[in-house]
Amino acid sequence: MRSPFLFLPLFLYFIVQVPAQEHPDVAIIVKGSDLVAEISDTFVCATLDWWPREKCNYYQCPWGESSILNLNLSHPFLAKSIRAFSPLRIRVGGSLQDQVVYGMPNLGTPCLPFSKTDDGLFGFSRGCLSTSRWDEINHLFQKTGVVTTFGLNALYGRHRAQSNQWVGAWNSTNARAFIEYSISKGYNVDSWEFGNELSGQGVSASVSADQYARDLIALKAVLKVLYRGSRREALLVAPGGFFDQPWYARLLQASGAGTIDAVTHHIYNLGPGNDPNIRERITDPAYLSGEADTYRALRLTIQRTGPWSSAWVGEAGGAFNSGSRLVSKAFLNSFWYLDQLGMASKYNTKVYCRQTLIGGNYGLLDSNTFVPNPDYYSALLWHRLMGKGVLSTDVSGSSYLRAYAHCRKGKEGGVSMLLINLSRYTKFSVRVVDVLYGDGEGGRRDDGKREEYHLTAKDGNHLSQTVLLNGTPLEISEEGDVPPLNPVNAAVRSPVEVAPLSIAFVVLPDFEAKACLR
Repeated sequence: MRSPFLFLPLFLYFIVQVPAQEHPDVAIIVKGSDLVAEISDTFVCATLDWWPREKCNYYQCPWGESSILNLNLSHPFLAKSIRAFSPLRIRVGGSLQDQVVYGMPNLGTPCLPFSKTDDGLFGFSRGCLSTSRWDEINHLFQKTGVVTTFGLNALYGRHRAQSNQWVGAWNSTNARAFIEYSISKGYNVDSWEFGNELSGQGVSASVSADQYARDLIALKAVLKVLYRGSRREALLVAPGGFFDQPWYARLLQASGAGTIDAVTHHIYNLGPGNDPNIRERITDPAYLSGEADTYRALRLTIQRTGPWSSAWVGEAGGAFNSGSRLVSKAFLNSFWYLDQLGMASKYNTKVYCRQTLIGGNYGLLDSNTFVPNPDYYSALLWHRLMGKGVLSTDVSGSSYLRAYAHCRKGKEGGVSMLLINLSRYTKFSVRVVDVLYGDGEGGRRDDGKREEYHLTAKDGNHLSQTVLLNGTPLEISEEGDVPPLNPVNAAVRSPVEVAPLSIAFVVLPDFEAKACLR
């Protein structure tokens, strides 16, 4: 029998008992009456980057054969890892994208790969994407159901004026021919992103907000012409840089209503890959929470100057310069990654693109073996369990227990929660209490069940690249098949035990959240 209070605002309390050195009780309130935000079906996203094998940082060259131009697209592990998401959004882009030209007839020069040079951005020459390679990429994307975001070269036709400032109007001819070719081949590019890290002061190059806006207006006009008669026009996404509030606000104002469909920004908040403090930052709740200021400021900027647009994280890798050799592929990094996914979703971020699917030290797949790392399984569990609707959570007591709540994925009703224990010593015992009914799940049967997915490090080593799900190592088969991600069932009235430095996804199928029934 369904509760007569089904459509009343619901509040769930998670009471957490912890040792005296922290706080004995932590309450987590989940309000099920209204959504605070909504993510897209392809919120989890990964980047395929342009970096060639010669890209090196800190006396290591971790990219190997993982560039868009040389990646082994026929490796069976790659297709199976992508297909497991069904679908996965892949962003084709990165630092070198503003030096990429497309092997169209109007290029006028040979189509050559990147090479090392002293006078190029990031120490590399211009590189070319041939039509044959683009065809091969789309063959993989089509058979695995990828949703594609492609990053366009936004410096084509400009010239450097001083320092890293580039001036002049964007030359759209090469990009237009490439987009037209893609449409003629039936390639399903969901969105075209304009430029990479050219906002504000830029990283290696920058363009003024007013000039960028003029070029976006021109690109939007090109898309309208080329997609005329198509069932759906691709989205226009920009600027793919680090958030600079005055620059972003001016870009939205100058480009005008309806030009930019999604505003993208990048996050590398853990510092350089050789920073010795990365491990401590990942488990410091105050440090992690600092990124909320960026999400909040971008959301407010969009509301005030571009309400027709939405916020995306276009690229996020934690540690920059190819990531941390010790941390970025280890289980410990999943604490940063999942906390970022939860935080971004609360601030109405529609898409969150991880750097990278493969390559560098932070690839979800190893550059040489194509074997998934712990963050891959974290992303897959999020994608399968956390629905589009985001619910409000209020945590009091210990800040070391992070909690995020969404509507259950793919089914009406129910709630999925992500619990992250950042404490090295404290095991949290979490009990669900309903305000309306007292102890338990609000008038449910005493024999009701919930699903739990506990992620821990192999042998308790949080720098391990092997993660355990409910005590079982997650390892692909010899054929590259992704292992099943099965939960353990627990009595709904029993506490959820969250071990130190562990992660738990909890699915409450009978939780009647009004907001999740719409």
